[in-house]
Amino acid sequence: MILPAEISEVRSLRPASSNFQALIRTRIQPRRPSGYSTVVSCLLILYVGTSFILAQSSRREASRQKNYHPFLKFIVIKPDYDKIYKRTLGANIFKSFMTRDIGNYEVHFGGPDLPAYRLRDLLAERIAAVPPGGAIDWVTYYFRDRRLAEGLLRAHRQGIKVSVTLNRHPRTAHANEDVVGMLSGPNGLGEGFRTVSLRKIPIPFRKALKPHLHEKLYCFSHPRPIAFVGSFNPSGDGSEDDRAILDEIGDHDRGHNVLVGLRDPRLVEKLTEHARWIHRTKHILFYRFSQIANKAVKGKDTDIYFWPRIRPHPAMRFLFLLGAGARIRIAASHIKGATIVKALVRLAHSGAGVQILAEPTVRRVPVRVEQMLTQAGIPFRRVTHPEGLPMHNKFVLAEKDGRRWVIFGSFNWTSQSYWLNHEIGAISADDQLFDVFARRWEALAIRGD
Repeated sequence: MILPAEISEVRSLRPASSNFQALIRTRIQPRRPSGYSTVVSCLLILYVGTSFILAQSSRREASRQKNYHPFLKFIVIKPDYDKIYKRTLGANIFKSFMTRDIGNYEVHFGGPDLPAYRLRDLLAERIAAVPPGGAIDWVTYYFRDRRLAEGLLRAHRQGIKVSVTLNRHPRTAHANEDVVGMLSGPNGLGEGFRTVSLRKIPIPFRKALKPHLHEKLYCFSHPRPIAFVGSFNPSGDGSEDDRAILDEIGDHDRGHNVLVGLRDPRLVEKLTEHARWIHRTKHILFYRFSQIANKAVKGKDTDIYFWPRIRPHPAMRFLFLLGAGARIRIAASHIKGATIVKALVRLAHSGAGVQILAEPTVRRVPVRVEQMLTQAGIPFRRVTHPEGLPMHNKFVLAEKDGRRWVIFGSFNWTSQSYWLNHEIGAISADDQLFDVFARRWEALAIRGD
């Protein structure tokens, strides 16, 4: 049960404006391609050109201000957080997190210390609770649970409006094939099912990266509207699951995960709209330039952010603003990329007390990353399990001057997640929500190596 509490919010910061007056002249040699490939080529050229303009403008501005952000050096200028902090301290830097009524939440953890299949069973129960005429809207990365897929098909046959949007080619490319066949077949969801495959994005001076639809969003209209966000994919398929696939992606039905049910009517409305927009849009490549990608959805005490975006990473921007004297605890399933690690190191050097609990596999959190973090004096531990079950939680606990926030969602601390993937993140100032995550942090810390 959630009780009222006073909370404060950090005023959003905007990066320094960039000069967009530079022009790029690109010659395209006519090669008589098909109409479709012509359109795709033009879109990619426009995308790369726009990115190049942003990068060049940012670098010119940075060279003038000597204020270059280390972890978003591709397009973003770092605001001078120290000056902003000093300028706003007297006026209360948390001013825009005004006192508001607390909404209702549900927090569901999975893990080896909890009953197996707890989170997939939660989703199954929610499917069964929606009556004919209701609606179910899902967006997810892995979906291999055939029993859940059958539950969605049964709901569809009962007159429930079901939409499922799925990443077509996840890292284990064939993992979703069985469920895709069920939901897209002659007895499937019809227009209610869609797979999304995004083309590789050429990055100036970098290797091309492939974006993924990495969101985990599960919306239900009944018995009371609710939207679940967090780290859990229905990526298992019961006791007879394919062992080779589980070894590759991890057993998420028994590993550490979390789903947070949001009941704030505005958040549920906007998250459902987002799921349906992702399902129907034909121009997802340019999502980062849209208003929805760059504007926060503000609830009673929780704000929702979407990726990819042109504006700075909301979680890192928030943590840098807290700065010196803050206590920051990060539970991360993935930490990878030199610029990301340098940003975490810089956060620690700014005077914030940073602690990290990480996934045990070196593929998701390389040894080199661990070395860089520990050499910077950041307490770092891996959450291990004798059976190699994954620590797939993705949340942050932040505290300063008696105020507390929890950050959670689908996003990873990787270059691909920061810049390219479609992700959801939430920043909440609810004290009881913080307490629930803080207790889970302590439970994870006990299991650290």
